[in-house]
Amino acid sequence: MMEIDELVQAIQTLNAEDAFRARLSLEQWRSIAPYLTRHEIRAGDLLIKQGDADRSMYFLAQGSLQIFVTGGPPGSNRIAILRTGSVVGEPGLFGDSPRMANVEAMTPCVVYALRVPRLEELAQRLPALALELLRAAGGVMATRMRANLAKQTPFS
Repeated sequence: MMEIDELVQAIQTLNAEDAFRARLSLEQWRSIAPYLTRHEIRAGDLLIKQGDADRSMYFLAQGSLQIFVTGGPPGSNRIAILRTGSVVGEPGLFGDSPRMANVEAMTPCVVYALRVPRLEELAQRLPALALELLRAAGGVMATRMRANLAKQTPFS
């Protein structure tokens, strides 16, 4: 339980344009926690691989991630660096198109995965919480899409 509290603290204190702004109390987050799976990844490991069909959104509880594309013109590869409290992979909740970028751990990281089948279970049992997660994920996706259209770069 303490670990989800730390994740929630990181999510709520992240000062970024594309922060995950879910209107959820700590108690509600604790109800969501059983639907998330915790993973530790080593520096240099890929969390998301460009072209894969993985349907998960990840919450970054510890560490930092870099997002980059392969096959673009030189110098256009790195898109973003994500800090603790960020989410990544949110488009995977909305459709099954292939991943558009790679996401690599820059440091050892702890992430919590929300996979589509678990989100669907959550929607059956606690529909208001599932809806709020999707609303916040859609907000992140829209913010990133606007930023990337402005820069003309792809997004994960």
